[in-house]
Order: sequence, then C-alpha cells, then structure tokens
Amino acid sequence: MLRRTLLTSAAAGFGLALAGAAAAGEPMDKVKACFVYVGPIGDGGWTYQHHDGALQVQAAYGDKVELQWQESVPEGADAERVLTQMALGGCNIIFTTSFGYMDATNAVAAKFPNVMFEHATGFKRDHPNVSTYNARFYEGRAVQGTIAGRMTKSNKIGYIASFPIPEVIMGINSYYLHAKKVNPDVEVSVVWAYTWFDPAKEADAAKALIDQGVDVIAAHTDSTAPLAEAAKTPGVIGFGQASDMAEYKDGPRVSSIIDNWGPYYVKRVGALLDGSYEQIDAWEGIAGGEVLIGEITDAVPADVKAEAEALRDAIAAGTYHPFTGPINKQDGSAWLADGQTAPDGDLLGMGFYVEGINGDIPQ
Repeated sequence: MLRRTLLTSAAAGFGLALAGAAAAGEPMDKVKACFVYVGPIGDGGWTYQHHDGALQVQAAYGDKVELQWQESVPEGADAERVLTQMALGGCNIIFTTSFGYMDATNAVAAKFPNVMFEHATGFKRDHPNVSTYNARFYEGRAVQGTIAGRMTKSNKIGYIASFPIPEVIMGINSYYLHAKKVNPDVEVSVVWAYTWFDPAKEADAAKALIDQGVDVIAAHTDSTAPLAEAAKTPGVIGFGQASDMAEYKDGPRVSSIIDNWGPYYVKRVGALLDGSYEQIDAWEGIAGGEVLIGEITDAVPADVKAEAEALRDAIAAGTYHPFTGPINKQDGSAWLADGQTAPDGDLLGMGFYVEGINGDIPQ
C-alpha cells in the first residue's frame, strides 16, 4: 500500500517535475545535482569517495550548482522511493552510486524523462535519460595481486568479496592471476560478505581469512574494518579499498585502489550547464584517471614496488591488459588464447573463476 501511495504521489507531481527540469541539449543557468549513497559518507571507502567527487562538483561550479545527497539508502524499494522524492524535489541530475540501484534507477527514470539519471557500475540504460558509468577496478587488482604474490610468506592470500556480480568476480580473477604470475605457489581464499558496507561482517571476514593462514588481504567492501582487523595480527598486510585509507599506512595498508569519481561528476554536471549533455556508457580505468594506485609504502621492498609501478604504467600506456591469454576457466576449458586479450563483453558478463582458484561462485 505504501508503495502504491508513493507512485500515486509521483504521478500527481509529474508535471511539476517536468516544469522544473531542463531537457538535455538546453544550457542551464543552475543545476541541482543529487546523489544517492549506499553507505554513510564517513565510511572511509566507497561512499566517502563518491561524496568527495560531489564536493569537487561544488568546488568547480560554485553557486551554479546546488548539491543534495542521501546516505545509507538500502538497495531495493527504498531506493525507488528516495529517487522519486529527489525527482519531485527538482533534482536535474541524480547519481545512483551502487550496483543494486540499477532497477530502481530505470523505473524512476521512466516517470521523469527530463531528469537525468546516472547509475554507477550498472549496465541497464532502458531510457534515453539513463547513463551508466564504471571504473576498471580489475586494473588496480592486477597491481595489488603483484604485491600480494611477492610479499606473502604463507603463500596464502585472501579476498573479501561483497556480492557475486561480474565487477567483483573480475577483481578476484585479476588479483589471483597476477599474484600467480610472480608466485606460482600462491593460493587465494575468498570470503563472501554479502554486503557492501557492514564493518562487523567485514571484520569477521578478515578474521576468518587470517585464521586460515592468509597474510595478505584485499577487500571489495566499503569500510576500513578489514584493515583494522589486519592490524591486530603482526605480519598481515592489506590494501585500501575505494579510497586511500591512509590512516593505516603506518600499519597493514601497503597501497590502495582509489576511485576517482570527481572528474566524471564535474564533466557530467558541466555538460548539463553548457547544453552538451548526452546519454553515455563510461568505463575508464588507470589511463583515464578514474582508478588511481595509492602510495606504495616502504613496507614493500623497493624491487617489488618498482615491479608494481611498472605494471601500473604499462596498463596506463595501453601496452598491457590484465586479462591477456593464455588463460583457462576454472574447469580447465580454454578462455583466452596466447596473446589474446579479453573483450569488454566477456568482462562485463564474467561469471566464472579462472583456473587455479578453488571454491564455487555463489548462485
């Protein structure tokens, strides 16, 4: 009943929303840019970095932009309610910053064709006013895997995974492949947390890995809890995820993947202001500056640091692709021939582990 009431209210306010929103292609004097976050802006990771990008928009355009955001919005029906309220409230562009907002984004976009919707990490663009954007996180995982393979003493490295979606699976595969390249004896253990942001669950996952003898941990969740847990056990190292997490540089954090969303947000809001906005599907990585490799600390030997930085630079230059064959699937069947690189379509739909990883992907 509540959902029906909300949708009825949306229909009643539809004309008001259209009056307050400018169609793409018409310059605007001022843009109301709105952001929907899956976690709190103080999470120190994923949401923190998206909010930093929003603040870069404000810094770039000053009083030409009004910002609005809502934190800790659950994926699902709550997201549709929040998006409807934002559209009715005069938002000209709404950034939905988690994979699980995909269906809600497209559902609400259908009702508000003059509001622009931008969905992070998704693939559905069911309406002309929906764009998608992502980052090639797997490129950063290749750098982390190189460090992990070189630095593990137990030959056991770990990965805290959020949900079994292609973005996460390709990260696991890239991390393992590059650890294996520099250390043929390495094994990877994966713990599925089934959350983007839950510090208690993330800490439990890190502890479970450490109890298995893992001494290098990567995470695809949003908080600093895995690093905090790693700090309790001497000899265990890890990586900042989504943001630098520099507060752990004197402890377990040896490098990080930094999601640099600011330039994209500035560009997209700027396109609304100058009238050049159009629907796009963006997927940039190290070369485009959306994936940054955080400082590699002195805890990493100089030769390993140089090797990791050389890999980063080769990816940036386009002379190396992290998924270059020969690579087999987990079941031993051929995937990429010698020298062949993975098509983007294979990566975006990835639902398999590569050969050498034990365990199953949850269904």
